[in-house]
Amino acid sequence: MVKEGRVLRSYSGYYYVACDGQVYTCKIRGHMKKERFSLCTGDHVRFEAAGEALPAADGPAGMITEVLPRQNHLTRPTVANMDLDVVTMALADPAPSFLILDKLLVLAACGGVPALIVLTKADLVPADEAEAVARVYREIGYEVHVVSTRTGQGLAALKERLARQVTVVGGPSGVGKSTLLNALQPGMARATGAVSKKIGRGRHTTRFTDLVPFNGGYLADSPGFGNVFMEDLDPAGLAGYFREFAKYADACRFRPCSHTHEPVCGVKDAVAAGYIAPSRYASYQTILAELKAEREKRYL
Repeated sequence: MVKEGRVLRSYSGYYYVACDGQVYTCKIRGHMKKERFSLCTGDHVRFEAAGEALPAADGPAGMITEVLPRQNHLTRPTVANMDLDVVTMALADPAPSFLILDKLLVLAACGGVPALIVLTKADLVPADEAEAVARVYREIGYEVHVVSTRTGQGLAALKERLARQVTVVGGPSGVGKSTLLNALQPGMARATGAVSKKIGRGRHTTRFTDLVPFNGGYLADSPGFGNVFMEDLDPAGLAGYFREFAKYADACRFRPCSHTHEPVCGVKDAVAAGYIAPSRYASYQTILAELKAEREKRYL
């Protein structure tokens, strides 16, 4: 019997697919292996329910025959068909990285997934410091939640916001993603780890992306990382993913304008006047330089 379901996770060549209140342990049909295909957590698939159990199956088994068209797709973390991308950043321990946060927001926009920002460990900084960070992103249209798993600040509102959504939680190692998920639903996420004092960032405690039922929808923890690589992005299109630039780009003399070295540039003027956050413009400059360097290496 052919069924349709959602991939909750993959491990060692097996795909765990939710369908009709059950989780099927599935393999890939042989003809798919001979073709190029992409299959990740969150994908909708067609599969044939198998009469025989697979070795790794605790319940019903199946054979995936087709990956259905995606609504959207993220590359960091690698997931598909998400309603929300919750981008997390710690306000302290480890120190916040606005560059990584901004890279993740760019990737969410590239992948067509609405992004929501969660600033964790609010108990470790003064309230006005947390609000100053949140304000930078709220003023350009991002929804921002400031939370503390230690005091419970902001958790109830965040839990309600994520209800009935299919959501992936991503961010650098050590920002408290797994701790956050465990606070929202005890026992949801895997083991949590402390921030290394030697290297100043977290240890990777989550090894693969796993969708878990949550409040009428799904939540996914995802592996942490130390940096974000965006080599496939076209440098010419980067400015379009910094949403606050659009308001000032009409004042640029040149078309196109890179907003870096040009003598008359509305975006640079807006930064100087305080209308665009310096941290955001610094992220844009760094990402643009990285993309250009990567492109040059490819054509050497």
